[in-house]
Amino acid sequence: MTHPYELTLSQAAEAVADRTLSPVELTASVLERIETVDPVVSAYVTVTGEKATADAVEAEEEIAAGRHRGPLHGIPMALKDLIDAAGVPTTASSLLRADHVARQDAAVTARLRAAGAVLVGKTHTHEFAYGTTTPQTRNPWDTGRTPGGSSGGSAAAVASGAATFALGTDTGGSIRIPAALTGVVGLKPTYGLVPRHGVVSLSWSLDHVGPITRTVPDAALVLNALAGRDPRDDAGLDRPREDYGRRLGRELRGLRIGVPVNYYFDRVRPEVESAVRAAVDALVALGAVPVPVEIPMTQYVRAAQWGLMVPEATAYHQHTLRTAPGLYSDDVRLLLEAGEFLPATDYIKAQRTRTLMRRSWLELFEHVDVIAGPTVTSTAAPAGLPALRWPDGSREEVSDSYVRLSAPANLTGLPSLSVPVGRDSAGLPIGMQLIGAPFSEALLIQTGGAYESAHRRTAELAPVERSRGSVAGAAGPGVRRCGQPSGAASSQAVGADRASRVSTRERA
Repeated sequence: MTHPYELTLSQAAEAVADRTLSPVELTASVLERIETVDPVVSAYVTVTGEKATADAVEAEEEIAAGRHRGPLHGIPMALKDLIDAAGVPTTASSLLRADHVARQDAAVTARLRAAGAVLVGKTHTHEFAYGTTTPQTRNPWDTGRTPGGSSGGSAAAVASGAATFALGTDTGGSIRIPAALTGVVGLKPTYGLVPRHGVVSLSWSLDHVGPITRTVPDAALVLNALAGRDPRDDAGLDRPREDYGRRLGRELRGLRIGVPVNYYFDRVRPEVESAVRAAVDALVALGAVPVPVEIPMTQYVRAAQWGLMVPEATAYHQHTLRTAPGLYSDDVRLLLEAGEFLPATDYIKAQRTRTLMRRSWLELFEHVDVIAGPTVTSTAAPAGLPALRWPDGSREEVSDSYVRLSAPANLTGLPSLSVPVGRDSAGLPIGMQLIGAPFSEALLIQTGGAYESAHRRTAELAPVERSRGSVAGAAGPGVRRCGQPSGAASSQAVGADRASRVSTRERA
């Protein structure tokens, strides 16, 4: 028998709409699932059970009265703990904001509430999203491994059935990395398509907000509710409203799939490469046409990413960094302090590099429609592992490895979708990344949906298995806070005691 928490968003929406499933029943099932799995997974920093139940009752009454708002009405969801929800703490997983309670909804929260979605809680993030792991949270496929980050809490919640969908943020891959590592779908929209007002910033020129879901059609449903300009967001783009799922079910005949001949398959674990190439072959079998492409300016990706992110983050935190430095974890404080010493000329060079890189990528899309490659170079690493070793003898920090393939879409502002395409020999998920031209979300959703329909008919929940290794449950002590450039001073791990000091829970 299927429990309501096992339903995808699309399935739940259909059941709620035809009144074979009550929003109250669905929300109760998800809250019960949180109670069961979150002591192991630790996806949530705050659970808003009482308010969620009341909102579900209201949704049920509205639907019974014929006021059905659409597919998100009565659906339980979670927000990354950078996104404001009125009356709920936004801690950013930092002691600096341990007592902060949002006075109003972020723009995206307001849009989800207007669509009738039910907030069940806020999910853990790397402190202020400054990293590619989520130290407080465990991967539900193997709890000795990282779920990725910084939206790891949101991805782990969706993967384990503790949320029907969630929102994350993405500065260098922080939606797509955890989506790939936990076997769910992550969509980073075009820069400026989804408003960021009311969302704690890491790097204003790289930050994006987007959905984490179990299926590609689910991502389209959420994006439909999120997209559109908010006048309070200076980076927002005024675009006509559209249905991002309108191309689902269309054939791929003639679609030009760009297959990188450099960069995206360099220093990638063999099982990841094999799974992604097989997924590309599957798209070709569905009618797509493979086109070899050379990714431009790859030698500048890392320098441009850090050259923009570090000074922008430091500028955002400059006041509190000087007045309350002890409230930051060591690794984040060191990165913020490093930003004080980055010359303005380097920041300008990074901006110019991004302009040239974006121009070069746009030229690629004159010859292809979608570019396909791995989302992450490897499957989920053991929690606390500092670096990966490659066959050529090179050593790469886990944080650098995780962000290497996702950062180009942030630098260029292009939309990118991560779709599960299999698992490795240890049973850990593998993701394929699809990148498109600006505002081609509907095309990415069509492409990812075609693969999913043919090869992933069931969105399998993670088994929430305890670690198979010796680091079982290691989500606090010994976990490295990733995200530090090579050459910077090494950071101290942030222990579970610190994480627990920011954790607050309201139970129904």
